[in-house]
Amino acid sequence: MTSSPTTSSPTTSRTNAKPALSFWQIWNMCFGFLGIQFGFALQNANVSRIFQTLGADVGDIPMLWVAAPLSGLIVQPIVGYLSDRTWTPLGRRRPYFLVGAVLATLGLLWMPNAPALWVAAGLLWILDASINVSMEPFRAFVGDQLPPGQRPLGYAMQSFFIGLGAVVASALPWMLERLGVSNAPGASGIPDTVRYAFYAGGAVLLGSVLWTVCSTREYPPEQLSAFGHEPAEETAVDRRSASRWGLRWLAAGLALTLVVASLHLEKELFLLTGGMSLFGVALLWLGRTASRGPAAQVLGDLFGMPEAMRRLAWVQLFSWFALFAMWIYTTAGVTQVHYGSSDPHSAAYNEGANWVGVLFAAYNGFAAIAAIVIPWMVRRWGIRISHLVNVWLGGAGFLSFLLIHDPRWLLLSMVGVGFAWASILSLPYALLSDNLPAHKMGLYMGIFNFFVVIPQLLAASVLGLLLRAFFHGQPIYALVLGGASLFVSGLCVLRVREPGAELKAASVSPLSPPGRGLG
Repeated sequence: MTSSPTTSSPTTSRTNAKPALSFWQIWNMCFGFLGIQFGFALQNANVSRIFQTLGADVGDIPMLWVAAPLSGLIVQPIVGYLSDRTWTPLGRRRPYFLVGAVLATLGLLWMPNAPALWVAAGLLWILDASINVSMEPFRAFVGDQLPPGQRPLGYAMQSFFIGLGAVVASALPWMLERLGVSNAPGASGIPDTVRYAFYAGGAVLLGSVLWTVCSTREYPPEQLSAFGHEPAEETAVDRRSASRWGLRWLAAGLALTLVVASLHLEKELFLLTGGMSLFGVALLWLGRTASRGPAAQVLGDLFGMPEAMRRLAWVQLFSWFALFAMWIYTTAGVTQVHYGSSDPHSAAYNEGANWVGVLFAAYNGFAAIAAIVIPWMVRRWGIRISHLVNVWLGGAGFLSFLLIHDPRWLLLSMVGVGFAWASILSLPYALLSDNLPAHKMGLYMGIFNFFVVIPQLLAASVLGLLLRAFFHGQPIYALVLGGASLFVSGLCVLRVREPGAELKAASVSPLSPPGRGLG
């Protein structure tokens, strides 16, 4: 069962090191990610299919998907800020795990029964926001509980569970069809294979998060203080600089909005120009307000973020632009190019859509394997070179979609994508956590999610335009653009400082001796 946190005497040094945790303690604390990614994988592999079945045009799908990144943009920093300041009988981060899991489970149960496109779009907001409520504290949880030398292992373990859960979730409609469940469109247009997969996903998500909640404990505030965790402090903001940057962002956003309107460009671009304008307004408010509330703290820490985070932001921007392109357009691209159908009611389209689920399962399976290999890569090459190698493998996998004609051979493409996915989910966070103040781990992890969200909003804004303007609307070329973006991401990581040798010590090995930490 569980063990209680170690206790410390009142005279414990404030620089007392956290004890290393055992392999199974880290396993338990990361197990909830199995269910979180189960939900995300069902969403990523099937929501475009649901949208098309309910009547969405392929060109409108990016705008319908904008709910997912926007919900993360809003939810994650707020949850991070609040969880830094929370202590309940259930702990600091675990209440958020539990609430988010319950709400996400309800969203999964309802999504495949959506009667209309607008209902499905609204459910995507609810589902993604709820998953984000659970996911954000899990990132900070690793920073809270593990010493720096074990954090790469902790984030790699999360990647392992992400891959493992998504393997089953992504392939579940395909597997259910093999078991005799109907893959034909039902009365609502949604096949039974998809509906039952979402029902199973709700059960897995809730069950795995409950496992982590019940099998782990958190260090109480006084013990975190003994480890050097100070209470979260307010950020001093250079208000004059914030106002100057606010005016620049607002002016640029308004000018580009006028250009888009006057030239009658694609409406998706208003999402980009509007975001720029809103960010400018937010910085102007930050420069003038006397508030010390959550909004001012989030904006202040965003504006004054550590230099390592600024450089990692570019790594994330190009990585997540590529991933969002894959999630949006793989179904449309593969069904059109490899199965010869763009009609979501045809047998060929549904066969191809199920195969995309298998491909998504494959890259997550390879990600689970990569998560085992990544600690070895880090010890041998360091974090930066390891990440560069992995995302370049992913870039090659994306580009190969244009060259491979037999859909079965696309499984080979997924090897590279899997290594990139595992690395994107672990190594930037390991680089980041070594450069963050411990008492703001949750808030900064939430702010770091901005650089997961912004590239997705960018992709939703410009991918449709780029495909129509340069590639005759062919969705397969979104994957080509994604591959190029991953190559740029690998170059950007070289600008980030490599952590000290202690972060790459033998403690990243899963065979580390058990510690006396949390059960």
